[in-house]
Amino acid sequence: MTFTIQSNLIDIVSRETYPAEIIVDNGKISSIKRINEVLDTYILPGFIDSHVHIESSMLVPSEFARIAVQHGSVGTISDPHEIANVLGVSGVEYMIENAKKVPFHFYFGAPSCVPATDFETAGAVIDAHDIEKLLNREEIVYLAEMMNFPGVIYQDTNVLKKLSLAKQYKKPIDGHAPGLMGEDMQRYFSAGITTDHECFGYTEALEKLKYGVNIMIREGSAAKNFETLIPLLKEFPDQIMFCCDDKHPDDLIESHINYHVKRALEYGHDLYDVLRASSYNVIKHYHLPIGLLQPGDNADFIIIDNLENFTILKTYINGILVAENGHSYIQSVEAAVVNKFHCNPKQPYDFKIKTKSEKIRVIEVLDRQLITHELHMNTLDIEGYAESNIEEDILKIAVVNRYHDAPVSVAFIKNVGLKTGAIASCVAHDSHNIVVVGTNDEDMCKAVNAIIRAKGGISLATETEELVLELPIAGIMTNCSAEKVAADYITLDLHAKKLGSTLKAPYMSLSFMALLVIPELKLSDKGLFNGKEFQFADVFIT
Repeated sequence: MTFTIQSNLIDIVSRETYPAEIIVDNGKISSIKRINEVLDTYILPGFIDSHVHIESSMLVPSEFARIAVQHGSVGTISDPHEIANVLGVSGVEYMIENAKKVPFHFYFGAPSCVPATDFETAGAVIDAHDIEKLLNREEIVYLAEMMNFPGVIYQDTNVLKKLSLAKQYKKPIDGHAPGLMGEDMQRYFSAGITTDHECFGYTEALEKLKYGVNIMIREGSAAKNFETLIPLLKEFPDQIMFCCDDKHPDDLIESHINYHVKRALEYGHDLYDVLRASSYNVIKHYHLPIGLLQPGDNADFIIIDNLENFTILKTYINGILVAENGHSYIQSVEAAVVNKFHCNPKQPYDFKIKTKSEKIRVIEVLDRQLITHELHMNTLDIEGYAESNIEEDILKIAVVNRYHDAPVSVAFIKNVGLKTGAIASCVAHDSHNIVVVGTNDEDMCKAVNAIIRAKGGISLATETEELVLELPIAGIMTNCSAEKVAADYITLDLHAKKLGSTLKAPYMSLSFMALLVIPELKLSDKGLFNGKEFQFADVFIT
């Protein structure tokens, strides 16, 4: 099929804008000709998310794509380590095969840390042999985030083997080094790691940029670092990329990388620098065949109304019109259900924890951040057991092993804000056990059992009600439409806030409370964990 478009071409390669006539032939840019016309619209390369976990949208890749194209996205660099932690290599293959069913540029990574640490229970292990098997696939374009930064710094044999394989196959290595600076930072990135999406401070990101690291500015549903890091775009335009990392379904319905672009332009950043961060820099770093509106390129582009509103009018992928005026032409695809979920219902007494001292370590949640702080607070002792102190907003948090029956791991958390009831989630990075926070053992148990019956999902429970969004695919995704998932998620989110939660995204924040590789204090199914010292910590201070 051949067609012609006349529009103001924003050429981010040559950094110039001019009215042009673009001819598309059989999915390629056949020719580009300057013309003397006054044109209303603008044409530019489509957006690419430089680091995202599709699973966090609770949608399979095909459904994620159906929504993302409405926002001008044409591709993603996707780390499938969420499903890999549940199902191993077969989970990665599931994502690849589902992604092939729609016209969208999905590029996947080989998950480098499954499980993320040895201090938690996951559903699978991906070793160096598996990594090599994955790196051999053309759909796998990089080694996904190396979260085991102590393993890199102290030269763990298995970690070094995985890094060596990525270099052997000439594929980039993604980083994950929150707060890492100084000599440890240099040692980590000297191992061949080239990116970091986990910077939460300006000084930290600046030091890494000066060392040559490519920094991904993240604005997701929970972690929001755009405001802090966007000033760096001016000085280091060639080393900045935009990413979401994790995007819940309601947020994906609203926006994707177009949000980063519009905000950066509103802040006064150079148009070409901004657009390069959303496409060009990603394409060059990962050696992608996604088009940049150059003769001979794949016809991957978007048309917008103007540079002020930046409204996406049309999205094309390989010359196919996939979205127009907020409507997606990608059809929903039926997805098979795969899972690994083997635990029995719990009892309220499983969430009891005997008092051992007058002081406890408490996880302090920081709204819109993945990092937490460690607090030392007074124990509320009731008949020999430590309990939630609702007045002080110190609540119980527990992690339940979903892969086999085991004792429940219990600790305490501050800043969730619940005044009654409990919320729970099986979307719990990275091992995806069940994490629950509540004001009392009965409601915590009720919320957990709702997820166990559904074999995955997020839930809410009080004395009089129970809500659950079922996620039967690996316990973390569904084959329902994005619109339905978003509506159900919004219902749960609003209910959690009615119960008192003050967090912007309660369930997204909850999902990171078991992520041990992000400091400072987290909880796994095996116990409370200090991410700075990379070792377990006792709940009680003696």
